[in-house]
Amino acid sequence: MTAMIIDGKEFAARVRAKVAGHVTRLKDQHGITPGLAVVLVGEDPASQVYVRSKGKMTVEVGMKSIEHKLEADTSEAELLELIDRLNNDPEIHGILVQLPLPKHLDEDLVINSISPAKDVDGFHISNVGLLGTGQKSMVPCTPLGCLMMLRDHHGSLSGMDAVVIGRSNIVGKPMAQLLLGDSCTVTIAHSRTKDLADVVRRADIVVAAVGRPEMVPGDWIKEGATVIDVGINRLDAPEKGEGKTRLVGDVDYDSCAARAGAITPVPGGVGPMTIACLLANTVTACCRANGLDEPEGLTA
Repeated sequence: MTAMIIDGKEFAARVRAKVAGHVTRLKDQHGITPGLAVVLVGEDPASQVYVRSKGKMTVEVGMKSIEHKLEADTSEAELLELIDRLNNDPEIHGILVQLPLPKHLDEDLVINSISPAKDVDGFHISNVGLLGTGQKSMVPCTPLGCLMMLRDHHGSLSGMDAVVIGRSNIVGKPMAQLLLGDSCTVTIAHSRTKDLADVVRRADIVVAAVGRPEMVPGDWIKEGATVIDVGINRLDAPEKGEGKTRLVGDVDYDSCAARAGAITPVPGGVGPMTIACLLANTVTACCRANGLDEPEGLTA
């Protein structure tokens, strides 16, 4: 069996096109422009690249993009004051504080200072609780992207056996909640799970989000299963030249693709969906703030 490749780059482009359509309608029919504010503290190179990409794509879909770039030694009080202003700005519908933050700042305190209704990352404790109890919430972007791709590939997920490898608050736990919401039978596994290979082998859906390069080999995968690889790991690639690296996921792609029915590649799989879902969440937050129907196909 050769797995079908789930093209996250192409799927993300479709999601952004849907977002752009909803933004146009909000402008034309209601005179509203969704606004996303991104806060970057410090000069982490990877964060700077990510923030630039978010800003570019926000503008491309017709939304208002606001960036606040703060010095690395910004005090907690200053950051919280900025977030409070954004919470009370009616033209801002989504707020994202880029992580990681400098060590002198309390990430939990900062995240939980964002208005839950504007928490487009879905990390606020209120949104975590709402998602866990099956209520309307802002959903973390990466799990939401995974769910969208699974729904697109399978249609209904009802009754399917899903294993999520990884128990992080950002991906593993919310992913499991979303799959439960779509009536899957869900197991959260991790690096210390006994007989992990046997647990994974029974799954119709495997979501690998453990953060270990190529941890999952092909012989763990059930014939025909769908494999969603959330991992992004950089390994040395001396065959490409001195100092060169390559990106790999949490599954061994070649051996897993030989057994799976469908699989996401790395790069080009889950990664592009994260920003697309951030934009989708901002439109959703805008609609909720204005008492309008939520955009179809962009929410959990």
